[in-house]
Amino acid sequence: MINHLACIMDGNRRWAKKRNLMPWYGHKEGIEAVKKVIMFCRDNAIKYLSLYTFSIENLNRSNQEKEYLFGYIVNEIENMLPEILDSGIKVEFKGDRSLFPQAIINACNSIEQATQKCSNLYIQLMFCYGGQQEIVSGVKAVVEDVLKGILDPATLTTKTFNKYLLAGAVPPPDLIIRTGGARRLSNFLLYHAAYSELYFLDCMWPELDKSHLQESLEYFYQCRRNFGT
Repeated sequence: MINHLACIMDGNRRWAKKRNLMPWYGHKEGIEAVKKVIMFCRDNAIKYLSLYTFSIENLNRSNQEKEYLFGYIVNEIENMLPEILDSGIKVEFKGDRSLFPQAIINACNSIEQATQKCSNLYIQLMFCYGGQQEIVSGVKAVVEDVLKGILDPATLTTKTFNKYLLAGAVPPPDLIIRTGGARRLSNFLLYHAAYSELYFLDCMWPELDKSHLQESLEYFYQCRRNFGT
């Protein structure tokens, strides 16, 4: 059974470009695909959903696109908040908050506070996030605790190190879906994906539908997950 589904939402801009539209129209349609995934998780009793919303590398995009994307994502979640609360969905933003615009930080804090007691589905939005950066940040935190005498290096294990990571409170993803045709993780949940099953789709993210998600689910249940045994 899938406990944690993670998605690399690739192809929004290419979807828009193919239709001679500005990039943000692709992001707008991408939100509709997110809603489908949320519904799919609820229908299949999946407890955790991680969405690769905005990578650190995406900061190289134009200011116009970034401003639109930041604002649209948060505004859309705020508009959905009554439905999110009714559905018992907890939302958290995971990433380098020093890179968030201040207005976005305030909105993120408000959304997290409003949904903190929800427990039917937990969604973590990986925002200004990078897997390598997460590991380096975790190592720095470990070193600080060792120097302070809080942590004995001899007691450090993969389990204790996990607690120093941004996504450490969430179990590792059972299945990672990537749209857009690429076959790589692109710096997404690198530490946590050690035993995740990977499923790649050629469709663009805005084209994702229930049949694609069902197809990925069937693939997962055919996998022999022996974790090295």
